[in-house]
Amino acid sequence: MSKLSDRINNLAESQTLAMAKKSRELQAQGKDVISLSIGEPDFNTPDFIKEAAKKAIDNNVTRYTPVAGILELRKAISEKFKRDNNLNYSFDQVIVSTGAKQSIANVILSMVNPGEEVIVPIPYWVSYIETIKLAEGIPVTIPTSIESNFKITPDQLKKSITPKTKMIVFSTPCNPSGSVYNKEELKALAEVIIQYPDLYVISDEIYEYINFGEKHESLAQFDFVYDRIITVNGVSKGYAMTGWRIGYIGAPKWIADACEKMQGQFTSGAASISQMAALEAVKANPSVTFEMRDAFKKRRDLVLNLMKEIPGLKTNIPGGAFYIFPDITYYFGKSYNNYHIKNSSDLSMFILEEGNVALVSGDAFGDDNCIRFSYATSEDILREAVKRMKETLAKLN
Repeated sequence: MSKLSDRINNLAESQTLAMAKKSRELQAQGKDVISLSIGEPDFNTPDFIKEAAKKAIDNNVTRYTPVAGILELRKAISEKFKRDNNLNYSFDQVIVSTGAKQSIANVILSMVNPGEEVIVPIPYWVSYIETIKLAEGIPVTIPTSIESNFKITPDQLKKSITPKTKMIVFSTPCNPSGSVYNKEELKALAEVIIQYPDLYVISDEIYEYINFGEKHESLAQFDFVYDRIITVNGVSKGYAMTGWRIGYIGAPKWIADACEKMQGQFTSGAASISQMAALEAVKANPSVTFEMRDAFKKRRDLVLNLMKEIPGLKTNIPGGAFYIFPDITYYFGKSYNNYHIKNSSDLSMFILEEGNVALVSGDAFGDDNCIRFSYATSEDILREAVKRMKETLAKLN
C-alpha cells in the first residue's frame, strides 16, 4: 500500500520547474548551463513598486490580510480592468491570490466536478491539465499547429463540446506559443460559447502587457458572454514581480465568492507587503511596462533571426509573451553517440547534456513536436544559447 495518496501519485511534476531544478544542479556541479526553461523576466521590479513595499514594512503593514485581498488593492484592480480592458468588475468580483496559478486552481477546484470535461487548446501551460485532474475533471485537448499559429478555430471548439463540458481554459498571449488572439477571433469563439448555457471560460491573460502587436483584447469584453468568463491576470510578468506572488481574477460574483471560500481554507490572504507593492503596480499607467515589452520584442526578433541559421527548425512569429515554440521534428530519428532522438524530451535532454542549454520539451505543453525556448534573458546570453544549440544539433545525423 502506498503511503502517499493516489492524488499526489497521479500528479505530474511541473516540467518547467523540473528542468529549472536540473539546471541549478548542473550549475552547482560547475557546469556552465544557460537556463531558458522558466518563464521569468530578467528585469528587476521597478523602483517605485519596491519603494511602496518598503513603506508598507515601515508602516507595519504586516498582519493577516482579508482572504479576498486588501480592499484598496481590489478597488484598484477593478479600476485597472475598466482602464485597460473595458471590463466592469466591481471590487467584490475581484479575488487576489498568491499568483495567477492559485487563481486558476481556485476556479477549477470551485467549479469542476468529477467526470466533467474541461477543454484545453494545445499547446497549453503545464499546470492547466494537472489542476483539472486534481479536481477529477477530464481534460479534452484541441490540437493546433504552426500553420494555424497555434490558435483554435470556432469549428474546432464547437466539435469538442459535449454534454459533459463544463469549462474551457486558454491563454492569450499564450504560454508557450506566444500566440495572441485578436478581437475578431475572440468574438467568433464567444459566439460558440454563448450557445451552451452551462459552459464557462478561464481566460488567462497574465501576459497582457507583453504584447507586440495591436492592443490586448479580453474575451469578457463581449457583453453577451461576460457572465461566463473568469478573467485571470496578475503582476508577475508585465511588472517583473514573479517573486512577489500576486495574481487575481475578475469573475461573476458567485464564482468570486466560491474562490474566496476555497482560498480561505487553503492559504487565506496573500502576503500584505506583496499586496501593497501590487497596489502601486496596478495603479500605475501601463506605459511603465513598455520599456520591458520593447526589450522582449527586440529579443524575439534576434532569436528568430538566429534560429534561421539552424537547419530544420520551424517557428511561428509570436505576438506576445517571451517564448518561441519551434517545431523540431526534423531531428526525430537522428542520432549521435548514445543519443537517439525519438521525441521532444530526447532532444531537450540532448541539448542540455551536450550543449549546456536548458529548454523545456514540448510534451510538457501537449505538443511533442516542439520545444519551448524562453528569451527572457539578455541578448548576449541568447546569442550564446542559440550558438550552442546550432553546434549541438549539427552533431546529429
